[in-house]
Amino acid sequence: MKNTPLVKRHEALGAKMVDFAGFYMPVSYAGINEEHASVRNNVGVFDVSHMGEFMLEGAGALDLIQRVTSNDASKLINGQAQYSCLPNATGGIVDDLLVYRIDESNYMLVVNASNIDKDWNWISKHNTEGVKMTNVSDDYCLLAVQGPNAGKALQSLTSVDLSSIPYYHFAIGTFAGIEHVVISATGYTGAGGFEIYGPTAEAEKLWDAIFAAGASLDIKPIGLGARDTLRLEMGFCLYGNDIDDTTNPLEAGLGWITKLAKPDFNGKSLMLALKEKGISKKLVGFEMIDRGIPRHDYELCDADGTVIGKVTSGTQSPSLNKAIGMGYVNTAHAIMGGDIYVLIRDKKIKAQIAKIPFYKS
Repeated sequence: MKNTPLVKRHEALGAKMVDFAGFYMPVSYAGINEEHASVRNNVGVFDVSHMGEFMLEGAGALDLIQRVTSNDASKLINGQAQYSCLPNATGGIVDDLLVYRIDESNYMLVVNASNIDKDWNWISKHNTEGVKMTNVSDDYCLLAVQGPNAGKALQSLTSVDLSSIPYYHFAIGTFAGIEHVVISATGYTGAGGFEIYGPTAEAEKLWDAIFAAGASLDIKPIGLGARDTLRLEMGFCLYGNDIDDTTNPLEAGLGWITKLAKPDFNGKSLMLALKEKGISKKLVGFEMIDRGIPRHDYELCDADGTVIGKVTSGTQSPSLNKAIGMGYVNTAHAIMGGDIYVLIRDKKIKAQIAKIPFYKS
């Protein structure tokens, strides 16, 4: 397993450590429910330094991004970020990612830790015009400071006015005395906040400075367990669970990041055909009616017991105090408010298709 530069901090805090995407990562410190509540109601810090970062530079950078991603990066302005995905040749998803426009010829792509090598090889394969690509994943640490009090906790560390950074925009400035830090109004929790990209060599300094600045607000360290419950309450897809090489963005409810009107990109013709024909399955959210927790790969069925799909993500929601999940079902059964059943130990446990996001602040 690889370590993030903050492993000593996590161990000193007594974190429960696990193998995640080949990295030794904290899954929890005080407990998932307590950490979840800290982010929803106050502020918490995630070490997500395992994520990958690629720099694309040169006149052809935008063209390359346009060819390999589903969203329309030409709409970005300097200092703006965009959620997108990398479609494969069969219309599936190589990965989901963030595209950061630094300026017209410089972009940063942020990819999932488990897919760093796969994504690098995929984009490199399509780099036919000599765009300069640099894998800087080992050079950056990434701290996600999330929650309604994130800005208040961080403002003393920078002269950048954090309240002036719109959602999905970023600034590059001095932070905790460290120059050229990317301060991004993004996150994976639905609770608001910032993601801080800094030099790996300064990771411990950043971590310590953030906790010192947020001490009066009772800022807490947060593990991957709460990251998962927070993102699921918002209906955010997790690569490897809800989306993968076999799932299509249209099936996954990601039509909003699939711009079929833009010039040709990987998988576009297949997606156009699929849109014309109609999708056969759809990713839906559901809430449990009967007692039971849905888990990844549990089968979904109708009232007669006929299998109609599969659970991709599920948990007991700390905010809602009920079990929730997402999964693919046959399109005919993807009816809002409709009853479906989760097969748990060969028993049909009743659930109801619900609107995403499950949690609304």
